[in-house]
Amino acid sequence: MSGDGGEALTISDLRVTFDGFTAVDGVNLTVESGDLRFLIGPNGAGKTTLVDAVTGLVKATGSVRFGDEELLGKPVQRIARMGIGRTFQTATVFEELTVLQNLDIAAGAGRGVWTMLRRRKGVPEQVTRALQTTGLTALADRPAGALAHGQKQWLEIGMLLVQDVRLLLLDEPVAGMSHEEREATGELLQRVSEDHTVVVIEHDMDFMRSFARSVSVLHAGKVLSEGTVTEVQADPRVQEVYLGRATEPAPIPVGEEA
Repeated sequence: MSGDGGEALTISDLRVTFDGFTAVDGVNLTVESGDLRFLIGPNGAGKTTLVDAVTGLVKATGSVRFGDEELLGKPVQRIARMGIGRTFQTATVFEELTVLQNLDIAAGAGRGVWTMLRRRKGVPEQVTRALQTTGLTALADRPAGALAHGQKQWLEIGMLLVQDVRLLLLDEPVAGMSHEEREATGELLQRVSEDHTVVVIEHDMDFMRSFARSVSVLHAGKVLSEGTVTEVQADPRVQEVYLGRATEPAPIPVGEEA
């Protein structure tokens, strides 16, 4: 498995309850450093809620550790400073600013406002690397608002990379993309996972089959199955949940987000 030998994400007995409804029900999940893990599951499975718990957006019980650090109970900003970044289904970029300015602001998240507004003599190294990794170098001076849908998602991933994020949690990164954009995004995620850990919530099963290094299937707030794409699709429990019966391995249908 690729990766830099860094921290694993270890989730133990994770529970999230809203007004008596248990959305995440005792999940145990380990994502090793350098993995490209896909989280899949039918509507209401708890995928997004699980990521919300990891990033501090909802209260949870149990344990979520990144390396040696416990995340539960820490505020969102503290978790982000620990090297954990996420994207949402709609890209959040500064549309009136250029690609380069978006990356520069993200890279300078710890600098003062006036320092960020001053004209740089050169482009910071981490910004140059992010432009190259995301394939946006030729678009550095284009306003983010003028980018194609897929390019905005790539820019948002780049904005995480310049913040020295080590764990990326991506919520349906290829939703609404063309086939060409999906392929380019999968290749981007493969590049990123060479020295980062990446977790992807996804409903595009063709995309999952093409690019997942490992897969966790969630159902009713629990982990139903884990393994490679082949192993998960051959699991009778997964077939029953998705297809209503145990049968020969078959394509898992696309669902809706939880």
